[in-house]
Amino acid sequence: MTSFNPQRVLLVLTITLVLFGLLMIASAGALYSETRFGSTWFFVLRQSIGVVIGIGALLVVRRIDYHIYERFAVPILLLATALLIVLLIPGVSQEVYGAKRWLALGPVTIQPSEIMKLALIFYLSAFFASRQKTMNDLYETLLPLIVIMGGIGFLILAQPDMGTLGVMVIIAGTLFFTAGGGLLYIIGGIVAAAAGVAALIASAPYRLQRLTTFLDPYSDPTGTGYQVLQGLIAIGAGGVFGRGFGHGLQKFNYLPEPVGDSIFAVIAEEWGFIGATILLLLFALFAYCGYRIARTAADTFGRLVAVGITTWILTQAFFNIAAVTALMPLTGIPLPLISYGSTALVVTLCGIGVLLNIGSTTRRTR
Repeated sequence: MTSFNPQRVLLVLTITLVLFGLLMIASAGALYSETRFGSTWFFVLRQSIGVVIGIGALLVVRRIDYHIYERFAVPILLLATALLIVLLIPGVSQEVYGAKRWLALGPVTIQPSEIMKLALIFYLSAFFASRQKTMNDLYETLLPLIVIMGGIGFLILAQPDMGTLGVMVIIAGTLFFTAGGGLLYIIGGIVAAAAGVAALIASAPYRLQRLTTFLDPYSDPTGTGYQVLQGLIAIGAGGVFGRGFGHGLQKFNYLPEPVGDSIFAVIAEEWGFIGATILLLLFALFAYCGYRIARTAADTFGRLVAVGITTWILTQAFFNIAAVTALMPLTGIPLPLISYGSTALVVTLCGIGVLLNIGSTTRRTR
């Protein structure tokens, strides 16, 4: 009997999700693309380029020994930080809906925060791996960690992008715990993070509106509650079996960003409860493969990187689906491997390539 190979399953699963995402972008974005850019195929063609580059990058990265990222963790982090700093320069960044998260390089746009997620995983994995005996030491580990996360957090909030910061904090906390960090410090970090979130909500009216909308979307059905309600209408309209691929109605100028933040609602409307459940099960299978690779990794650095990459993708999937189904406030986080966005797709596929290399290296070692 052939033993379960998490790398092989993960590769097939990843390509399946990417191709399904491309299919849903074609369905969800036809009218939206025509309205904004005068071409029905604008989003599909742009995402197709990202798919080709991303899968090509995955196939290359999976052949590169992952230990190279441990040696170059600091330069990679500095490069990602420099890109975030460039966003603060007036006239350089591209502003969309009041957020400055993209760098425009001719026809190509880059989202530095996506690069920072992977850079942070490499750096923290190397950082914690080198401090296995001093994980709970205030000066050796905790204060440097606070300074690093504080600096990155400032640059992310300057965009602003609170959802991405939340993903990064969860990644950092998970890696700290996996590396042997004390539970007391983790609880303290959760309390501090909760206090920080409360302060950020209080400091910006639109964040308070999002929280109010989450608690009662009907309080402002045509304003701040509009996206949540339209998403719930789409999900409810899908029923058990869905309206059928391409036959969803909410994508026709009702759902904001149907190819991005709201794409899960389009999936639920067209594929129904069964289709949405299958998608959730595919992400659950992704989690099993990723964490199994982490559990069997040959060294601490590989184990931490595998945990970080798997946690990153699952956290984003949870944030997106929970926001669309009104289980948490809107965060603006896309659905990984499925939502439109070439930078996010390419960087995510590179991360999965690293994960596959960790798994294959472990099999060769054993």
